[in-house]
Amino acid sequence: QARLVESGGGLVQAGGSLRLSCAASGRTFSSYIMGWFRQAPGKEREFVTAISWSGGATYYADSVKGRFTISRDSAKNTVYLQMNSLKAEDTAVYYCAASRAVSFVLTTRDYDYWGQGTQVTVSS
Repeated sequence: QARLVESGGGLVQAGGSLRLSCAASGRTFSSYIMGWFRQAPGKEREFVTAISWSGGATYYADSVKGRFTISRDSAKNTVYLQMNSLKAEDTAVYYCAASRAVSFVLTTRDYDYWGQGTQVTVSS
């Protein structure tokens, strides 16, 4: 009954910021890699960023590098995605996911748990 629940999405103007949260429950994710994916209408779900829960190492897609920051609060079992300098192309449903892989993985099939998603809409 592991669960991942995203929150924090909304409507923001281009250049603005949002912070998404992913609350994990039901199990310990200390040995997992936590990732954020996004999916725009008519497009495939794409990798955004990931973090090692235990060590804090991070990995970012080139499209968000320098603008987005992933972090985690182990005490609260929560992963965050700080999104700055948002662009219209960032508009998508954002999903939190967890993988048991021993190294960073960038494809959806490598993730074992998924949240319900939260909508982010960037307007100009």
